[in-house]
Amino acid sequence: MAATVYILCALTSLACAVMLWRGFVQSRARFLMWSSLCFVALAINNVLLFTDKIVFPNVSDVLGVPFPIWRSVVALIGLALLIYGLIWDAE
Repeated sequence: MAATVYILCALTSLACAVMLWRGFVQSRARFLMWSSLCFVALAINNVLLFTDKIVFPNVSDVLGVPFPIWRSVVALIGLALLIYGLIWDAE
């Protein structure tokens, strides 16, 4: 059941990213671009979560760094992109 939820979350984040990107292409509102990039990072985060919990549950680290740290860094990058778009690219 958990695997289904992880996959659906990743697909939902990816669908949001695609719709936001399409909106950016049509309107050229830069905030839509930053939001889209944030959702791409969140989709990657969900894929890493699925990989960590379902595919390789016994692997504790990758390249010497714990798997949750990789997930957190990707989520932080995505949210940093969104905050950048909110603060510095606001019209």
